[in-house]
Amino acid sequence: MARKYSKKASAKVGRAMKKRKVGTLKSGRSGKKVTSRKQAIAIGLSEARREGKKVPKKAAKKRKTAKKRKAKK
Repeated sequence: MARKYSKKASAKVGRAMKKRKVGTLKSGRSGKKVTSRKQAIAIGLSEARREGKKVPKKAAKKRKTAKKRKAKK
């Protein structure tokens, strides 16, 4: 079975996790310090995507249809 993520992508995530632990990982535009594990992983994966490494596409956001919302009311 083939790998879902490349070795370079997992190295990027590992680097981001280490930076988070040290306290030097900053989020994109705001530049705030990242404390969440999930956010650190997301930053590592997005950097890998930007460099063209083998990473699956982001999951599409699920939205409720208008009919379901009207029926709920």
